Amino acid sequence: MQERLWAPWRMQYVSEAGKPSAECIFCANPAADEDARTLIVWRGQLCFVMLNLYPYTSGHLMIAPYRHTHDLASLTDAEWHELGALTRLCLRALQREYRPDGFNVGFNLGRAAGAGIEAHLHMHIVPRWHGDTNFMATLGETRVLPESLEQTYTRIRNALQEVSASDDGTAR
Repeated sequence: MQERLWAPWRMQYVSEAGKPSAECIFCANPAADEDARTLIVWRGQLCFVMLNLYPYTSGHLMIAPYRHTHDLASLTDAEWHELGALTRLCLRALQREYRPDGFNVGFNLGRAAGAGIEAHLHMHIVPRWHGDTNFMATLGETRVLPESLEQTYTRIRNALQEVSASDDGTAR
């Protein structure tokens, strides 16, 4: 019996990766007001949270200010505070829903630092598990995700709502 591993979303990534886009997804997606289609799982007053369309692992989130800026130093105190509060909220929701062994949290500032979209500042939160870098990622340069983006979207959105409801109200 021959076994196959299907990753149909990879073709979209391979065919579109590296192509310049006329619009900034971090500006266009919130403006579209279609959160499920654009993978926005949470909206704050100044910043929002969305799934990465091409995630490293299930639950890979990005937090960005609504205001278009590439410069971390240009964030207002209010934007910086909300970004931090949303980071805490997301970490609690991901811990509750996925129980990862750790996280990578950070910014890639500029193309030289690995920013895929360098024109709009965004922070990544990547849940990590012991052994999540296996032969597929190392040799095949392919990630294996155990669930669809739609499933991840529903799980994270629900977890964010549950954690927020039990929160002190600093990140809504």
